This record gives sequence, structure tokens and C-alpha cells, in this order.
Amino acid sequence: MEVSAKTKIVFDPLYGFIHLTNLEWEIIHTPFYQRLRWIKQLGFTFYTFPGAEHSRYGHSIGVMFNAHKILQRLGKAVPETDLFDDSVQSPAKAFHQSIRLAALLHDLGTFMFSHTTEMAYIRYGETTHEKNGKGHPDDHEHLGSYIIKNTDYPRGITYILKKYRLDPQKISNLVKGIDPNVLANQILHSEVDCDRMDYLLRDAHYSGIKYGTYDRDYLLHHFRVAEVNGQEIVAIHHNALHAVEDFLMARFAWYSQVVRSARGARFDAIAEELTFYMLEKGKIYTYSQLMDFIANDPDKFYTFNDQYFMNQVHHYYTSGEFDKNPRIKDLAFSLLFGKAPRTIKCEEFKQRILSQDEDQVYEKIVKKAEAKIVEIKEILKKKGTDQDWIVEDLPKKNIIFVKSRKKLVKSKTFDNLLLERDPAKILMDNGDVRLLGDVENSIISDLQTKFNFVPNVYCSDSAYELLKQEGIITG
Repeated sequence: MEVSAKTKIVFDPLYGFIHLTNLEWEIIHTPFYQRLRWIKQLGFTFYTFPGAEHSRYGHSIGVMFNAHKILQRLGKAVPETDLFDDSVQSPAKAFHQSIRLAALLHDLGTFMFSHTTEMAYIRYGETTHEKNGKGHPDDHEHLGSYIIKNTDYPRGITYILKKYRLDPQKISNLVKGIDPNVLANQILHSEVDCDRMDYLLRDAHYSGIKYGTYDRDYLLHHFRVAEVNGQEIVAIHHNALHAVEDFLMARFAWYSQVVRSARGARFDAIAEELTFYMLEKGKIYTYSQLMDFIANDPDKFYTFNDQYFMNQVHHYYTSGEFDKNPRIKDLAFSLLFGKAPRTIKCEEFKQRILSQDEDQVYEKIVKKAEAKIVEIKEILKKKGTDQDWIVEDLPKKNIIFVKSRKKLVKSKTFDNLLLERDPAKILMDNGDVRLLGDVENSIISDLQTKFNFVPNVYCSDSAYELLKQEGIITG
């Protein structure tokens, strides 16, 4: 590309050299973005797959690069000589730069060890249940949005965006996927978006597990702009139908066999349990404290990373603070020293392929699993000791190929489902646009209602032996 020799670049193991605008370079060197270097992309998966040490920092730059390539393919990108020239100002450039920024900043509010500890903050819900509050979940999305809109000081994201004449609210809306521009939301938030395009390849690369691989170049080549009811949307040409299916199946396999597998999820479940306990006991930063750091002390917020979490766990373990709760102390030992818990296997905790459209069947299976957990807890309470514990890890989200038509209709925001943000759309040879699930020669048309229910329940060695004696665990 013919741009100035002074253009800022980073080298990525997946894509090679990635060029950055001066604005992006400034943002990357703020405390908020540098913090992402110290947060592992896959939580504690590296306990099982030692290569999975990569961070949210590299992932977010990769997501930005994929957003850029999608814009180029759709004909929505400005020439790169204009993009990297600060003196050039135009609505088209502002759109291009805003999409890149939203992709770059989408994980800005990520928690320690990514989603692992976030679930504990959501469960605890400190600000969610605040009187006169907005009721937002205490999650990374809202924390990231808060950073984008409430850091109007030197080294702050808001300050830098305003310096370059970009609207922080606009960037926040794009990050949340609620911008009025449907096409922009699709690039950033859909079944085939710039985020998933990066993490599938990146996670496969670093873990050494090839489940997440797909043909990125072929897929990108077939991105198209289509028009529905006067609005532009993203569609993928029918020639790449099986590339889309391969992408969705790769994601399904990745979550089923790595992220949610008993081997992959066990230490994440323990870390979530420890985080919740420390939140209850005031031994870790609360969500409101994090918001205060963002607004007033960016260097303090920088410390909210994986090292902080491990230091807290290690400190309370070695200082004797966890001695008051033998279960928590044992969980801390397991996490600190990589001692894997046992997996409880029984009929109620079996992995199952279910239908998204059969809510009653799903609810019945979940209730049976929950009832079995209660039964196990009662046995351990009556016949066990403080060393006999379990950690329940029923899925918060189930693993799907695509959202079923019935679910789409139930949650729709537009009369025409083709304008919905999330579902993948296929552009046929005759110019028609269809939902992927409605294309006759698509395997996904048969699989669109399916999801993988993967419950995991773990326990200590002594609890495992007791449950075997009681006939709970067989085989």
C-alpha cells in the first residue's frame, strides 16, 4: 500500500503487517488499551492447552484488521492514502475510521481472564440492582462503553476521540451494535462478523487445536452489499455458502470441544467461584470501584488484569484469609497449582444436542440437572466433610450454529427478518437475499434449530469417592 513511511505498523502472526492511523496508535498506547496485554484471550484454557497464552490486545487489533478488510470488500473503505492522512476529512472517512475503532475497542472493558471472572460480576450484580440505577448488567460491554464516554482527560479514550473530531457516543453505539446503520452493526455483530473471524483463527493458532480454522480469504472475497427495503445490508454470495457453513461449524466445534468441554472449562469454573466469593467478602475490586478508576485514575484501572487476580488469590491463600472457608481454600489451591478437580458424570449432566424451539424439553432437562445438584449437595452436607465440595457450571449460553427462525421472529426488531442484525444472509445468483437457514441446499437449514447443551459439575477427590459410594457416579 502506498502510504507514508511514517505510518505506524504492528506485525501480526496471522495477517502480517497491520497499519494503524495516528488516532489508533494514540489509543493503543493509553492505559486502557495497554491493559489488554495482560488479559488472556481464553481465560484458563492455557492450563489444558499451554500454547493458549495470547491476549485480548492482539485479538482486538486483529478484529480491527478484519473489519477493515470487510469494508474494502464491500466498497465502503476510503483509499488508504486518505485513511492514514490526518488532514483528510470526509463523512466516508469518518465512517471507515469509526468502524475500525469500534472493532479495536470492542473488548476495552474486558475482565480479568476475560469472560471467566466476568460471569461472577454479572451474578453479583452490584450496580445492576442499585436503587435508581439503569439496571444494566455488570458486564464488559457496558464497562467498555463507560470508558469510551467518560475519559475526557489526557490519555483518556474520550479525549483522544474528540481530539480527532469523532463522537464517543457514536463509537459506543457501534461497539454495542445499536447504531442506526444496519450494515455497520452487521460487520461488528453478527453470525459472521469481524470478531468471530479473528478469534476462531487466533485461538486455533495459539492453542494448536484446529477446530476453529476456516477459509478466511475465500469467505471475505464473497462479502457483498445488498439492499432490503431501501437499506443496505451485508450478505455473502451463494458461491461461498459452504464456506459460511464451515465457519459456523468450526465455531460450534470450538465451543463444544474446547471452551465448554470439561477439560477446558474446569479451571474457569473455579476462578468464577473464587471471584464471586471475593466480591461477597470485599476482597476484590467491585464494579463501582472500576467505574471510579475509569473516571479518575486510569493507572489504577490498568491494574485490573490477570496478574491482579492471581495476586489476590495467592495473597488470601498464603495469608490464611481463606482458612475460614475450607472449600474456598481448596479451590484456591486447585487454581494456583493446577490441580484439576474431578468431573461428575451421570445421566443428568450429559452433553445433549437439543432444539432451540422446544423450550419445555430444555427447561425439563435443566430442572433435572439442577435437582441432581441439590441432591448431591444434600449428600455431601449430611455425609461429607469440609473437604467435600462441588462447583456447578451449568451453561449461561448454549452453543448454536445460528439462531432459529422461531427465535428470530420472537426477538425481532424489524418486520423484515433480513434487516435483523445477527443472522447470516446469502445473496443468490438472481439477486434475491435469503437467511442462511432458508437456503435449500444449506446444511444449516437442517441444523438451524439445534444447540449443544454442555453442563459441567466438578468436585474434590474426596467428594468424588463419596458420591461413587452413594451410587451418584457410575462407570
